[in-house]
Formats: sequence, structure tokens, C-alpha cells
Amino acid sequence: MINRKYKDSVFTALFSAPAVLRGLYCALAGVSLPQDVPVSINTLENVLYMDLYNDISFEIGGKLVILVEHQSTLNPNLALRFLLYLARVLERKVKGRSLYSSKKLSIPSPEFYVLYNGRESCPDEQVLKLSDLFEKPQDLGLPEKVYPLLELEVKVININEGRNSAVINRCKELAEYSAFMGKIQAFHKELGNREEAVNKAVKYCRKNDILNEFLELYATEVLNMLLEEWNMDDAIAFAREEAREDGREEGREEGREEGCQHVLNLLNQGLTIDEIRQQLEIEQCARS
Repeated sequence: MINRKYKDSVFTALFSAPAVLRGLYCALAGVSLPQDVPVSINTLENVLYMDLYNDISFEIGGKLVILVEHQSTLNPNLALRFLLYLARVLERKVKGRSLYSSKKLSIPSPEFYVLYNGRESCPDEQVLKLSDLFEKPQDLGLPEKVYPLLELEVKVININEGRNSAVINRCKELAEYSAFMGKIQAFHKELGNREEAVNKAVKYCRKNDILNEFLELYATEVLNMLLEEWNMDDAIAFAREEAREDGREEGREEGREEGCQHVLNLLNQGLTIDEIRQQLEIEQCARS
């Protein structure tokens, strides 16, 4: 069975095997690594920095790689979220080692990737920078450095079917995952029902040898995971819309973030998606 210490997405379930993860990293970074290069997975459990359980953190060849599959609208604050995530990973990594020792500590070099699989328009590749979020000191009459003293860059790669073939085709599992998700989107557009679309996509892919072994082992769990992801997206979208309607103009973005966090808190309390929807509707009525 898939490791369900926390709720995997299909993406994390498929790519959490070290050998598959090594191939995925080589495809994304455009490098070749020997098969015996070790992969050490250190994903943070029960930490929902990315809104969904779709993040993987691992070390390979002196690199600390954090990657996320993203199916909803790209969030402009992703670089900051990656920074917070990185801090937690490093904090755990150096635990028990003195930061005040005269001996210099060695930490892996970080890299950050977002694999975009949503339905909205997105370029094949783009880079999100932490420095784009910085306040501009010149607005306060202060001199601006010619370069930021702290930077973090996130490479966003569009993995929708038919996009970025030069990258995607370097990794068999990534190419087949892209094809599988593409079939789900196509069948959903045709049928208008998510569950029917997933079931039809699973049958199509197994017949055409796309993720066949993975789907043979985990077909039922794949359906449940995808439906849970979509339901969570719907609940978060409901919270955002609620905050948008209730918030003042200058506080709407903060209200949307608080609404999403409220949904995540309810999930952590063990509520189901339907129970969360009911709770949000009750709260909305109480404020009306």
C-alpha cells in the first residue's frame, strides 16, 4: 500500500520512490546522474505550506530539492512559502548540531521547482523570485542595493500534456503522468463528471500501457486521492470567494489567505470536505 502517514496526492505517491525521483530530478535539471547516486527523502509531514499534500523534499548529489505539483492558480507568494519550507527542513537537518561551534557546518545547496498542471494559461517555464515580494526601500527615501541580499528562485515548469516535451520526455514517469492527467481533463470536459472521467482515464491508460503498473496497484486509491484533491480545491475556492465578498478592498488579499488557512485548520481537525463546506456555510449565514 501507499505510505499514508499523511494524505498523499497522486503526484507524491508516484514520485516518492527514490529511483523514480532520481529520474525526475535529472529531467528537470537537465543532468545525468549514475543510478547509484543515493536519494534521501525528507518531506515535511503534516505541514501544508503549499495548500495541498503535493510536496516532495529530498537530497541528491549535494542538492536539497523541494518540488511541488500545483494544479490551481499560481500563487505569487510561492517563493516565500518555499523559503519557510526550506527553513523547517534545514532546522530539522541541523538539529543536535551546534550553530555556535567554531566548525563550519555544511548544508546542501537548495533548488526549487513547481510543476504546474492546472487548466489556466501558463508559459512553458517561468521563474518566481522572492525579491519580487520585497518592499521598495527607495519609496522610503532609502538607497537600494544593486542586488538583493536574500534571494530565492522557484522554477515553474508547465507539465500539461503537449507542453515542455523536451523536459517531460526525459522522464518516462513524468511523461506518462502528464498523459494520464491530460486524459482526465479531456474526459471530464467530455463527460462533465469527475469520477467518470478518472475511471475512463484509468481504463484508457492501462489499455495503452500508461502508468500501467502504478494504476494496476493503486487504481482505487488514485480515484480517492484525486477526488479529495479536487474537493479540497473547491473548499479553498469557496473560502476565497467568501473572503472576497466579506473583505474590505484594502484587506481582501489578507482575507483570502485567512480563509484558506481556516479551511486547512478544519482539515487538520479531522473534518471531511462536506463537513467543512457545511461549517463555512453556517459561518457565512451567521455573519449575514
